[in-house]
Amino acid sequence: MSLSPETETRRTPLYDTHVSLGAKMTPFAGFEMPVQYSGIIDEHQAVRNSVGVFDVSHMGEVIVSGPDAFAFVQNLVSNDVSKLADGKALYTVMCAPDGGIVDDLLVYKLGDNRYMLVINAANIATDFGWMEDNNPLGATLENISDAVALIAVQGPNSFDVVRKITTLDVDSVGFYEFVELPEGSFFSCSRAILSHTGYTGEKGMEIYCDADRVQEIWDAVMEAGDEFNIKPAGLGARDTLRLESGFCLYGNDLNSGINPLEAGLGWLTKLNAGDFIGRDALVAIKENGVGRRLVGFIGTERGIPRAGSEIQTEDGQVIGLVTSGTQSPVLKTGIGMGYVTNQPEYTAVETPIRIASRGRSFSAIIKKPPFHK
Repeated sequence: MSLSPETETRRTPLYDTHVSLGAKMTPFAGFEMPVQYSGIIDEHQAVRNSVGVFDVSHMGEVIVSGPDAFAFVQNLVSNDVSKLADGKALYTVMCAPDGGIVDDLLVYKLGDNRYMLVINAANIATDFGWMEDNNPLGATLENISDAVALIAVQGPNSFDVVRKITTLDVDSVGFYEFVELPEGSFFSCSRAILSHTGYTGEKGMEIYCDADRVQEIWDAVMEAGDEFNIKPAGLGARDTLRLESGFCLYGNDLNSGINPLEAGLGWLTKLNAGDFIGRDALVAIKENGVGRRLVGFIGTERGIPRAGSEIQTEDGQVIGLVTSGTQSPVLKTGIGMGYVTNQPEYTAVETPIRIASRGRSFSAIIKKPPFHK
């Protein structure tokens, strides 16, 4: 990855490729990233119905190793890392002492006392500093973000595409599992991981590789996907896809002022699995009850919800705010998520609400994501 002298915004190794494909570029999380190529709806539908490919090389990767690696990660995140076997991953959050979310991340167990943490692009420096400041045992931390590129191949035909560029039996890689490939065995990469997680709600495989090999791999993916009409997809489709699936975005639906219990992430907050940063605060919050709750909703009238819009009762009482919203390409109506006062009459599925902004409002209904299924 490199710096652009014109804007001081970082570029992924595939920047020139995006430009050559006619992508509309925009600053995002400190990087110049493609928003769209052929169009958000076209790219969205490609992922839902066949296959699309995303450049997500802006994401950060940190290797944790050494005798105290497990203890460090277990103390750092809210989920139970002791349940991870080699070759498996989990989704979790890092919390501050007050329970607020520092970041959401993936933890990959590469082997005994060896982990890879995948963090959000906008938080790389902050997160790595947080890790260094909360490493009393002295685990070895290595920020490899600049050396690693990441491609996400997503959609029903994604495995058929990846199968054509590797000798790995991709069908053997279960959900939230991965394979670390031998050095030099995949496009001569010194480091390569094929992972089955995803951020679209569709079947998919992520390719972690050397930054200086990613262009060749991107080209191979595009060639392998030609028979499936593969489409390069940008941030616009990434956002509509994740919202239809009900996945949170840090900076919108999650931040340091929000704790995982009110965000509906109690399932990854293992308060009985041992100590971790923020646990005591979360225990107290759970005992006292959360004051607000993240809910999903679908519009029943014409209107597109936007972050910051009010969530109201049918009679106009403000009960919360929208954190993410868009027009669903599948449902062809507005969808979104937001925090509302944690009372059953506001959070129950099928509750009618209104979304209001700039003097106008439209009706919606509380729904549990994924919205498109």
